[in-house]
Amino acid sequence: QAPGLLQALEGLTPPRLVADAAAALHGFDTLIDTLTRALAEDPLPLLAREGGFVRAGYCPTLDGYRDLAHNGLKLLQDMEAREAERTGISSLRIRYNKVWGYYIEVTNTHLGKVPADYVHRQTTTSTQRFSTPELMTLERDLGAAEANALARETDLFQDLVTQLTAQTERLLLAADAFAFLDVATASALLAQQHRYTRPLLSDDRTFVIQGGRHPVVERRVPTFMANGCDLTGGQLWLLTGPNMAGKSTFLRQNALMALMAHAGLFVPADNARIGVMDRIFTRIGAADDLARGQSTFMVEMVETAAILNGATDRSLVILDEIGRGTATFDGLSIAWACVEYLAKRCKSRALFATHYHELTALEGKLPSVSCHHVAVQEWQNDIVFLHEVRKGVSPRSYGIHVGRLAGLPPEVTVRAGEVLAKLEREAATSEKLVAVDQMSLFSQPVLPPAPSAVETRLLARALDDLSPRQAQEALYDLRKMLAPRKAV
Repeated sequence: QAPGLLQALEGLTPPRLVADAAAALHGFDTLIDTLTRALAEDPLPLLAREGGFVRAGYCPTLDGYRDLAHNGLKLLQDMEAREAERTGISSLRIRYNKVWGYYIEVTNTHLGKVPADYVHRQTTTSTQRFSTPELMTLERDLGAAEANALARETDLFQDLVTQLTAQTERLLLAADAFAFLDVATASALLAQQHRYTRPLLSDDRTFVIQGGRHPVVERRVPTFMANGCDLTGGQLWLLTGPNMAGKSTFLRQNALMALMAHAGLFVPADNARIGVMDRIFTRIGAADDLARGQSTFMVEMVETAAILNGATDRSLVILDEIGRGTATFDGLSIAWACVEYLAKRCKSRALFATHYHELTALEGKLPSVSCHHVAVQEWQNDIVFLHEVRKGVSPRSYGIHVGRLAGLPPEVTVRAGEVLAKLEREAATSEKLVAVDQMSLFSQPVLPPAPSAVETRLLARALDDLSPRQAQEALYDLRKMLAPRKAV
């Protein structure tokens, strides 16, 4: 393919890197000519020992062996015709059996015409069987033709390998050039077709993305909500919001853009300014390693430990749901301490997605921590995912709503709403946490008042699905719930 690529570049003034790559593709005319003459058309065999990969006409000796192997019957027929004409025996035949091999058969009627150079082999009731030096030579050649052809092809193969290995260094440089040009042209095509932008890299701790997108997800959905991100100077964004709202996508797209920028590629964004990073650390998803005795939570902790021990102020850290695999207060405590450590010790640019709303209290304690959330819209006792990242804290986790969308039975989601309301009244986390110093456990902002049992029950009902009779019964139920309060 090198000549065609070089021809495509003729008349252009490519950038220096492209010109340097193209220079590595020159000087292979002789080798290309040899391979073109030597190798047959595709498909070629997978293994050399299968044979059949040398082009006809490249080696006369090989062509002769192949002619014997493939045209043996024709050669025997030609010999039969010549011997019949030479002896004048029109009924002369060349035949074959496993005992005698090939032989010339003459009927007893024509024995007087048999030449002196015929060697008698066998007598039957009505015929005599003979051989000749020419027939024995042809038989020997036919039997060895396949093996001789394969042996000759093997020798030719080794000769080609020798010619190629003599140019190993030049071939590796050409392969590297092809790889570079492949990546460069693919990147340019993506940038042109999907509105990628050229990122600006700097030697500081900038990280500003405007209109960022996920390069894979945006190709799989009808519309994609672009979002910006600013982690300049070691900012840590605490990202809240319900499941399925797009938190993980937002985390991944920013890490992917950082990686693409460092690889010299354009990125899926309207604008991107990124300070050079030493590493990108990620902890996303849930997986176990039971064969090594590690639970899902243990794997999570091992990965988190590696991040906290290796991250620097030049790193990008992506953490998704730290501490979810253990008891609530254990997980919350671990997540809280991890955020503090990242902000105070590592000072990395970081995105930290969590369902622990209690962590948002750190925004007021740590200057580098900033709260953001993936917005949703409540509508007709349901939620609509907007996939837009906004400043501030998500008002709720909406876990029960997501469960309803997933198909949990209504009885389960209604009961979950009742239990949630009770837990929020009787064991609100904000009332149990004790204020502590900087690196110890945490003070907590006052949460908005929990919804009443009546509100919870009302919000849990799918009103559009109720018959008039069911709606009336629901109203009576709600009035019964309010009756004790009125009596008091």
